[in-house]
Amino acid sequence: MFGRHTGEMPRPKLKTPGLLIELVSTLVFIVAVTVLFDLAIPRSLVDGHSMEPTFYGNDRLVVSRAHYLLGSPQRRDILVFNSVNPSERERGVMLIKRVIGLPGETVEIRDRKVHINGEALNEPYIKDEVCRRRCQDRIWELEENEYFMMGDNRNNSNDSRAFRRPVTLPDIVGRVIIRYFPPQSIGIIPS
Repeated sequence: MFGRHTGEMPRPKLKTPGLLIELVSTLVFIVAVTVLFDLAIPRSLVDGHSMEPTFYGNDRLVVSRAHYLLGSPQRRDILVFNSVNPSERERGVMLIKRVIGLPGETVEIRDRKVHINGEALNEPYIKDEVCRRRCQDRIWELEENEYFMMGDNRNNSNDSRAFRRPVTLPDIVGRVIIRYFPPQSIGIIPS
């Protein structure tokens, strides 16, 4: 049956891109996904001792920008925010602190303890008893959209006690939700 037509057509050859084009396409895709991920869910590196014992230097954190799209920060949330000190040294610096005072509240430091609207705040997360030199008696009246932020290591924290202006919602980058480094400390950060 030589030369007889069986009705089958020869299969067309697939045009496949070269290996180089495939690698470049994959690399562009990975870069695009990484950039979009960083824009949506930024990562942060702890630099310093102000949040000990909650976080230590070189801890790596994931920050959620989405948490405050429909809500607002709550007391004890740990936030990343842009420095509110306008000095050259701190321009563009992001800080990590805990929300202590909320809009409209009166924050008072009396006898080295924080009081909110006259009531002492229970703070099991602070590192050491605060020395008088770092926590002098003082009162702050928070306006609408103003937050009072403090580090957990009160004796070694540059926070709202020394800021030139209050932290406001536009200053806030997001809430810390996950620690992903070091491996032995990986976990979700409770609100």
